[in-house]
Amino acid sequence: MNKPLLSTLALTMALASSALVVAAEHDHAAHWDYVGQEGPEHWGDLDPNFDLCKRGKNQAPVDLKAFVDSQLPPIGFHYRPGGHDEVNNGHTIQVDYDAGSTITVEGRDYELKQFHFHTPSENHIAGKEFPMEAHLVHADKDGNLAVIAVMIEDGAENRTLASAWSVMPDHSNTTVHLAAEVSAEDLLPANRDYYRFSGSLTTPPCSEGVLWMVMKHPITASADQITKFAHVMGHPNNRPIQELNARLIVE
Repeated sequence: MNKPLLSTLALTMALASSALVVAAEHDHAAHWDYVGQEGPEHWGDLDPNFDLCKRGKNQAPVDLKAFVDSQLPPIGFHYRPGGHDEVNNGHTIQVDYDAGSTITVEGRDYELKQFHFHTPSENHIAGKEFPMEAHLVHADKDGNLAVIAVMIEDGAENRTLASAWSVMPDHSNTTVHLAAEVSAEDLLPANRDYYRFSGSLTTPPCSEGVLWMVMKHPITASADQITKFAHVMGHPNNRPIQELNARLIVE
């Protein structure tokens, strides 16, 4: 086997292994938070496994600007209702999704694993911060991650949030079973144009090799819905903007 092929295989394996965790903490990882001595500016010092949080060059979130027009193909969305269990993990409210809902990106399928929220938004678009952001986390058969990020602005009530958050667990490390399935489809804007960049998990261990697709157009949630989420969190749960370095934001 020639050296270039070996190098390519090594890189592919490294990216896959870096993205095996779907926004979940390692059983023995150090505790982290969004405030104080365990906040984002200290994540890289809390645990050797969090080193990328301070040394990584392809970190997320970012301020999306200086776009490169590359005529991105449409994302194929194949979602069906499937959210049953809602978890307050102490860092966000997460809805775990049943198997069978996928996206297709340039011929590769990624299965939806869960969606969760941040307030205010983690990513910015041309310098603009939004009141809230949804992350729909997917993984392909090799464990590579793809995140659909949707900005949420103050406006009309969102029916999926109305259903899911009617029983929002307000204590950390608590799971509730939703009486009715919710659909991730309701978290997508009608216009599904998007920006794309290579990034990382926005929480420790900040693993890189994550494909980010940020919807250009926001959806809405009511002021009461946004306030309810913020109240349960108790403080902002957004990682600060990271340096773009040599990366391109394509559209």
